[in-house]
Amino acid sequence: MCGIVGIVSQGPVNQLIYDALLLLQHRGQDAAGIVTLQGRKVFMHKAKGMVRDVFRTRNMRALPGNAGLGQVRYPTAGNAYSEEEAQPFYVNAPFGITLAHNGNLTNAQALKAELFSTDHRHINTESDTEVLVNVFAHELERTTRGVSLTPQDVFDAVANVHKRIRGSYAVVTLIAGHGLLAFRDPYGIRPLCMGRSANGTVMVASESVTLDGTGHVFERDLAPGEAVFIDMDGKVHSRQCAQKTQLSPCIFEFVYLARPDSVMDGISVYQARLNLGETLAKRVISTVPPNEIDVVIPIPESSRPSAMQLAQLLGIPYREGFVKNRYVGRTFIMPGQGVRKKSVRQKLNVIQSEFKGRNVLLVDDSIVRGTTSSEIVQMARDAGARKVYLASAAPPVRFPNVYGIDMPTSSELVAHNRTVEEIRVTIGCDALIYQDVAGMKKAIGSLNPRIDGFDASCFDGVYVTGDINPDDITRINEARVGQEDPLEENTTRLSIPNPEVA
Repeated sequence: MCGIVGIVSQGPVNQLIYDALLLLQHRGQDAAGIVTLQGRKVFMHKAKGMVRDVFRTRNMRALPGNAGLGQVRYPTAGNAYSEEEAQPFYVNAPFGITLAHNGNLTNAQALKAELFSTDHRHINTESDTEVLVNVFAHELERTTRGVSLTPQDVFDAVANVHKRIRGSYAVVTLIAGHGLLAFRDPYGIRPLCMGRSANGTVMVASESVTLDGTGHVFERDLAPGEAVFIDMDGKVHSRQCAQKTQLSPCIFEFVYLARPDSVMDGISVYQARLNLGETLAKRVISTVPPNEIDVVIPIPESSRPSAMQLAQLLGIPYREGFVKNRYVGRTFIMPGQGVRKKSVRQKLNVIQSEFKGRNVLLVDDSIVRGTTSSEIVQMARDAGARKVYLASAAPPVRFPNVYGIDMPTSSELVAHNRTVEEIRVTIGCDALIYQDVAGMKKAIGSLNPRIDGFDASCFDGVYVTGDINPDDITRINEARVGQEDPLEENTTRLSIPNPEVA
């Protein structure tokens, strides 16, 4: 997952893009980049690190122009330690194109070979975004052929891009001298919305919170397969560019990835998490009698709405039992289990009085590897808890994700080929309660009947694009983020800290 934003305005956009990226920081903490457009000249600055570290005053002054785009990176393929793979990517023909994207192309390797042998384009990194920008540039060149560029030319190019690429992708791209293009994959797996400010500035972004936090009024989500082109005068053109579409957003966005104050595809993320708490409460009752639970404690941060709703429905006190150090990096893909365990202890500290002598129900948003869960259960025991029950607002994560979330290989998933009882023993809790897949889909899907379904592949193994087989998963896993700098702490963890504190 990554966070992307694109803006066309009548005034300078550098500060606005910076502010937008701060609001999207939860979607990527590995690298950040901004591109601005002044006339036909492109200005770019990108580097590894958090937004506040990548952009200094001197960098911002070197980003003039009234149109631009930005991205915060969370790498799932290629090399996490390469500055070259920070986004956006640039190609100088045709026109001069810069592009940033959120998602993952599942046929990137085949496209790379095709680009070399057929399109005669060179790919210099392992990033699928470089593949995507070259595919788009090639198709745009084919549609124009020396004729002045029109919105219809741009849309024809996007239509051809849809025919060639597979996977998930929400894209923003600048065409020098012409405007900003945004488009979304035919399944709407990754989110993208647009809005406008009182002075006519148009913004597209991964989440609605970006619009809210920068003074823009949300207008709508881009439809699956739709492309929107905003010319340099701020006029918005749009067209459906995919032959076949269905709205099947990634359900993990609602479970964990998105900020709770966002609304995505007509669904309040916060309400979705409240609903998950309601359905989880029913599962808890069937496993642990409520009178055997003294207190409900969330594992910060995104489990809080579910935990609060669950506690209210069961009539059990809700307490904050963990205090988070918000200045420690993420742990999800840190090298080595020892480093990951140590990081959990640095990141969370217990309030012992909430645990001592009590039967505690811990609530988490999801359980992936189980390493963090096991350590947190032990922390609760060390704090004096009599019994430690663990409930997950999401079902067991049993399958890899191929659409832009760094879900590890099957062998690294604690739930893969294990029963719930076997997982419970591995984690070390006294009872383990999972959400069920059907309940999760109903709890979230009921908030917008227009949704055709969800990509819930990491839970049910059904890949909505219909073109993924075990060989594909093996190949995609081989292209996962390189660990070429094992001594450097990787801050792209998908678990804790969380969107609420980005």
